[in-house]
Amino acid sequence: MGIEVGCGRCEKTSLCFCAVAGIDNIRAKLAYGLGCALCIQAFVCCKDRTTQLESSTPSPSASLVKPQESISVSPALFHFPRVGFTDIDPLPDGLLEHPTRSAPFEPIAGAQDECPSDMVLVAGKYCPGLIQPCLEWVRGGVRRCARFGKSKCVGNRFLRRFCIDRYEYPNQKGVKPALMVSWYDALRACEIEGKRLCLASEWNFACEGTQGLPYPYGYARDKRFCNFERPRPSPEPYFNLFAKPRKVGAEVARLDMRIKSGRLQGCVSPFGVHDMTGNVDEWVINENHFNQPEKQERKPPPISGLKGGYWGPIRAACRPITIAHVERFRFYQVGFRCCANAKMHPDGVADRYTYQLSRWRRKAGLRPEGGPIEKAEVAQPR
Repeated sequence: MGIEVGCGRCEKTSLCFCAVAGIDNIRAKLAYGLGCALCIQAFVCCKDRTTQLESSTPSPSASLVKPQESISVSPALFHFPRVGFTDIDPLPDGLLEHPTRSAPFEPIAGAQDECPSDMVLVAGKYCPGLIQPCLEWVRGGVRRCARFGKSKCVGNRFLRRFCIDRYEYPNQKGVKPALMVSWYDALRACEIEGKRLCLASEWNFACEGTQGLPYPYGYARDKRFCNFERPRPSPEPYFNLFAKPRKVGAEVARLDMRIKSGRLQGCVSPFGVHDMTGNVDEWVINENHFNQPEKQERKPPPISGLKGGYWGPIRAACRPITIAHVERFRFYQVGFRCCANAKMHPDGVADRYTYQLSRWRRKAGLRPEGGPIEKAEVAQPR
């Protein structure tokens, strides 16, 4: 059985985003122990607002998995929501669909001509060095700020102009974001769509706006706005199950607390980008990896980073970045979104890092589709 998502009258269909996209051979995927059985829905667009699982073999042009290597997956591992929010369950843990926000929006004139329809234009003066004083801390647990003072820029501001996905990948309203995605997977998935993985600075600016907000909706932490501060799972994750392909899907489903993209109308940045804090962690390119002088002996920071936090009781703010995980890292709360250059007057910042990234990929020995090259066995002469 194939793993294509669609129905009789879909305008478009798309293969599920497999947890191990980018590795061509199914046996190689299983050898990686990454759980091919776990696939996340990537597209829902039926005209009659219904979805179903079709047991048809996907075509090579629409699939990351070769037709002859199609695998069986359990429908229980999929989430097929109806488009729109007319018949959904109540929001959990005090979340509000339409809370009153204090921070204003920053609409940009002519934005519809600058970016694809599923992306948002981010433009203005960005401050790399931002001081955000915390006036009150949350008691207990991970160190996180309950209320910030006004942000202060230290140093110069720079003009930025780029596009970013409105929602977390697969960038579809009413669909839960993808999980179990490595940095390599995210890099390749964005390239397939004609986009690129966001720079950390792009992600910052899209989240905080020109005011440098610590949270996309304002200065005070409020768990009614975004999908964070949810209770820790009980029991805690069984880490050994993530290396077992036949069991990882059920464990991820047990831990899952995602909210459908676009439902939380208060969790929107000043530029109009949804769910930037909470819901799922998002992979980015960490520019600091390239900014360290080459002659310096100290090892540069990782090229990858995670932004925004997930649904748990963690920082979940615009500026923090997690660089503790390697590029192969996949986990039950990790996703991403994509960026692209603006059609008119792009800032040019990403182009510089894209060139440096291409050099890094060659040096790291990456495959064209993003994953690391496995060393071939050399036959020894007899």
